[in-house]
Amino acid sequence: MTTRILDGAVALVTGAAQGMGAAHARHLAAAGARVAVNDRAASAELTALADELGGLAVPGDVSQRADVDRIVATVTEWAGAPDVLVANHAYMTMAPLLEADLDDWWRVVDTNLGGTFALIQAVLPGMRGHGRGRIVVVSSEWGITGWPEATAYCASKAGLISLVKTLGRELAPEGIVVNALAPGVTNTPQLAVDAKAAGVELAEVIDSYARGIPLGRVGEIDEMARAVVFLSDFRQGAMVGQVLQANGGSTRARA
Repeated sequence: MTTRILDGAVALVTGAAQGMGAAHARHLAAAGARVAVNDRAASAELTALADELGGLAVPGDVSQRADVDRIVATVTEWAGAPDVLVANHAYMTMAPLLEADLDDWWRVVDTNLGGTFALIQAVLPGMRGHGRGRIVVVSSEWGITGWPEATAYCASKAGLISLVKTLGRELAPEGIVVNALAPGVTNTPQLAVDAKAAGVELAEVIDSYARGIPLGRVGEIDEMARAVVFLSDFRQGAMVGQVLQANGGSTRARA
């Protein structure tokens, strides 16, 4: 059981209506944080999660700066400026390069990379006011390795890694620690999408991915959430601008 290492902290988790983001929110709440949960649109799932955690639902499109400012202002009014930001939101489409739509390319980049940039800008004054902060950016194994037909997504996730390394250096002197989590294949609702696209059963897709992972299985969302809590822990500050690669050994690199 997670100890209450985040008592008194206010956390904002984006992309939290389901899957990995919802797990991040639950684990942060179990660690004692007051948690605000965001997703692109209001939904029964987002509201139910906020109610479950005694938190706050703050829907909004993080690719839109006005929405980002409203989200952070609403959280600040509710519980105080966020001490912890978990930028978990993501948008992805796949297509061969020459078939990729330029408008869609920018939607992916503006959401994944631009949205995270805007969120960090928006929470930074409050963290500076507190004299501390923890920012966890959820990148992807694909941001390290790339993946065919996922050009915009991989580029945006690689950009997040560079953003984390740069801001890690820039903000650490202020007690604001920035790190990234780069999950490998994880058992989220996305795998059901993959199975449908391939025309096979979900179990077959999971088994196929597992064969390429030294650990012999895909990751679980609770494992990723525990990593997020670790990176949010104010007791640890030595990890700065790092990329925690939680992938069962499928990628072993210096990124």
